[in-house]
Amino acid sequence: MAAILVENLTKVYRTKVKSPGLAGSVKDIFAPRHQDQLAVDGISFEVQPGEVMGFIGPNGAGKSTTIKILAGILTPTSGRASVLGLDPIRDRRRMLYQIGTVFGQKSQLWIHLPPLETFRLLGAIYDIDDRTLKGRIDELVQAFEMADILATPVRKLSLGQRMKCEIAASLLHRPPVLFLDEPTIGLDVVIRKNIRDLVSGMNRSQGTTIILTSHDTADIEKLCGRVIIINHGRVVFSDTVKNLKYNYLSRKVIGLKTEEKVDLDVPGLEVVKARDYTAKVEVDTSRYPLDKTIDALIARNSVLDINVSDVPLEEVIAAIYKRTGREGDMKREMSKVKGEKVTDEVNGEP
Repeated sequence: MAAILVENLTKVYRTKVKSPGLAGSVKDIFAPRHQDQLAVDGISFEVQPGEVMGFIGPNGAGKSTTIKILAGILTPTSGRASVLGLDPIRDRRRMLYQIGTVFGQKSQLWIHLPPLETFRLLGAIYDIDDRTLKGRIDELVQAFEMADILATPVRKLSLGQRMKCEIAASLLHRPPVLFLDEPTIGLDVVIRKNIRDLVSGMNRSQGTTIILTSHDTADIEKLCGRVIIINHGRVVFSDTVKNLKYNYLSRKVIGLKTEEKVDLDVPGLEVVKARDYTAKVEVDTSRYPLDKTIDALIARNSVLDINVSDVPLEEVIAAIYKRTGREGDMKREMSKVKGEKVTDEVNGEP
């Protein structure tokens, strides 16, 4: 039996629409108008026991809404969802003992209390006896290296320290299913790696089923065996991370700053932007190895600075839409992205 099952799930948000002018405001009181917004549009998928699945897409795609439905926080408009055979709404009380949730932008910790006190409170909520709770806290403190922050009020912890405590808190009752919604948001490179290592180790040792949402493609690459991409509330891609990497994430972006006029006469380079002493290029590493490309650039230029990054997630999704014949939808989505202020990674100019 699948650990998580979603069938034709739909969620529509209904919001009030304000009329212009004073007369409109009076009218809104007695005859309010509403507008429907489709957040999740008939999606279906399964997650097997012990699987780590990435659930990604641009902002507003419907990721968090889906997670909240699975966690019993929101009621779906239509369709069906089950977690460990339980309905998230009808069996919410029973299901909450079986799941853990971490929302990167919302804390389950008491901000004025130290993490240890929060762990004890959660132990009481989950009916964990004192002896068992102590053993689990000691185990998590050792695994997450939190001994030095247990007595510090949460409000005084760094973001990375707090996220460690958030994940530990969600694991106190040893849930077989864990929902991680942007767990590494705002964290630096070292802390992100630490969080990934902790999540990966927990999955291997306890067989925890995990759904992970993240805008960081490294999270997906390192942790997930399979990935679902959602946009406009619909599933547009579902496959293994291996196939995603081979077909879409093999492209890398190279930012270059040179002492003399930049020379980009290197096989495989696609120039995104170039000026006299700066350039941004892309290379398909499945055809042109990254190390050889960088060596060739360094050989031709007096390099002052060079950086390598993944192609933005929005561009990965654009490529997927192109292959699935839905370029029109993606162009509309990308026009929204392009309307945002974007900073050039090479020279810091907008």
